Amino acid sequence: MIFKRWVAIALLFSLCFWNSPAEAATLAKATFAGGCFWCMEKPFDELLGVVSTTSGYTGGQTANPSYRQVSSGKTGHAESVEVEYDPKQVSYEQLLDVFWHNVDPLDAGGQFCDRGNQYRSSVFFHDERQQKLAEQSKQALEKAGVQPIATGIVSAGEFYPAEDYHQNYYKTNSLKYRFYRFSCGRDQRLTEVWGVVQEQE
Repeated sequence: MIFKRWVAIALLFSLCFWNSPAEAATLAKATFAGGCFWCMEKPFDELLGVVSTTSGYTGGQTANPSYRQVSSGKTGHAESVEVEYDPKQVSYEQLLDVFWHNVDPLDAGGQFCDRGNQYRSSVFFHDERQQKLAEQSKQALEKAGVQPIATGIVSAGEFYPAEDYHQNYYKTNSLKYRFYRFSCGRDQRLTEVWGVVQEQE
C-alpha cells in the first residue's frame, strides 16, 4: 500500500514537472512604452490572461542602464513595460487596445507631465504578426480621427528590468502612486483624448 502511494506521488510529480515547460512555451511577450512605467503596469495586470508585467528600459543603446541614466535622456531607452501573457486567454489585439487607451498618442514630446524621449510612447513588436496588428490598430485610430499619432511602432530589442523598487509600484507605494498620477494630469488628459477616465481608484 505504501509502495503504491509513493508510485502515485512520483507519477504526479513527474506530470507536473514535464507539463511546466509546455505551459511556459504557450506564453507570449508584448512590450509597450507609455511614459511612466508605474502607470502602465496596472491596466495590463487587470486583464485576465496576463501572467506578469515588468517595468524596465528598452529601445536604447546602453546595456544594463540604471534609472538615473535613463532619466537623463542620454541612453536612448524608454521607460517600458514587458507583458507576459497567455494568448489563449487574452489576444494581442486586446493588449493593443489597453495600451492605446492608456497613453496620449498625439504627444511627440513625452507623456503627460514627463517630458523627453525617455518617456515617449511606443509599441515594441516581437514578430511580424505583432507589427502588422500594431500598424493596423494605429491606422484604424487615425481613420477614426485620432491623429496625428506620434507613437512609434518599432522592433523590440533587449529589455532591461528596472530596479526592484519600481516593480508593482502602484501596489507597494499606492499613496505616492496615486498622488503622482493625479499631479501629473494623466487621467485628465486621457479623458480629453478618449472621452473616459481610464483609472478608477
